[in-house]
Amino acid sequence: MALTTFGAIMAFAMDMVTQTGEQYKALARRSTEAALKELLEDLAREEAKSRSKIEETRRLNVTEIMLEPVTGLLEEGYRIETKMSDPPADADVLGQALALEEREKRFFQDASAKVPLPEVARFFRKIVEKKERNLSRLASMGADGGGEGISS
Repeated sequence: MALTTFGAIMAFAMDMVTQTGEQYKALARRSTEAALKELLEDLAREEAKSRSKIEETRRLNVTEIMLEPVTGLLEEGYRIETKMSDPPADADVLGQALALEEREKRFFQDASAKVPLPEVARFFRKIVEKKERNLSRLASMGADGGGEGISS
């Protein structure tokens, strides 16, 4: 479905971070590596905060909603496969977390270029910066796994 209005973009963003937070909780429960589990729980808490901030941003900017339609954002472009082996290895869990962060980074980067409100675009760019930091944190788990390495 096309995200053609400010309200649709914000609703999609709230739904996406809510679902991602739930997925992080589920991934944390499935992880056997303590450092990875802790990082995923931290990311889940961060997603809850992001949802609140997105909701607040939508509420504060509701009076400034432009009638100018937004083009070029499709929900389908931000879907990812969530299948994992059973039982999942920590490498699978880490790979899923990386995919979730990358998807959100891409969405907020794309949306920041499309949304007609400069303050919302700035807010989305800040989320992109946070996603880049999270991707680095996750990638370091794969590189050193908290000193022990994440194996498959």
